Amino acid sequence: MCGIFGYVGPRDPVPIIMGGLRSLEYRGYDSAGIAIVEDGHLQVRRSSGKLRNLEELLAKQPVTGHFGLGHTRWATHGRPTEENAHPHRDCKGRIVVAHNGIIENYLSLKQVYDRDRH
Repeated sequence: MCGIFGYVGPRDPVPIIMGGLRSLEYRGYDSAGIAIVEDGHLQVRRSSGKLRNLEELLAKQPVTGHFGLGHTRWATHGRPTEENAHPHRDCKGRIVVAHNGIIENYLSLKQVYDRDRH
């Protein structure tokens, strides 16, 4: 189980998304992350452990923007580390994804991606 929360609107998305993640923390307490877009630039902050660790990271490395998404993770596959925390970025850092569950066919998806890239 995981918690996913997004916001698009006129207000600063960070406090809104973090509030949503606090409401969903019971769905995932092993790691958390947030991705925010400002003026076409993607900023991601992730941390292992409870949501308060992400809040502390955001206090040290704040982000602001126009829209974004957040994720709390319950580690059913893979260790509860910052590397495994969502949102995940593509190899160029242009897009992010957050999901609930295990992507079993990730190797075949990666092969298609690698093939189509060349």
